[in-house]
Amino acid sequence: MKIKYDPKVDVIRIILKDVELEESDEETSGIILDFDSNRNVVGIEILQASKRIDNPQAIEYIIAQSMITS
Repeated sequence: MKIKYDPKVDVIRIILKDVELEESDEETSGIILDFDSNRNVVGIEILQASKRIDNPQAIEYIIAQSMITS
């Protein structure tokens, strides 16, 4: 997964899978989903990111691991 912020156009792009895009759809105003040929979501674009996120240049992420108990 890659996360890129372009301050020139104020867009955050989250690339979930690096494949050729088949189509994109603006599901919600300012949120664009990118799909592969099987209609799997492979990317997300957030337009006007600085208006939607407090600090789009600072990204925090958490990797949660499920706990398996026997």
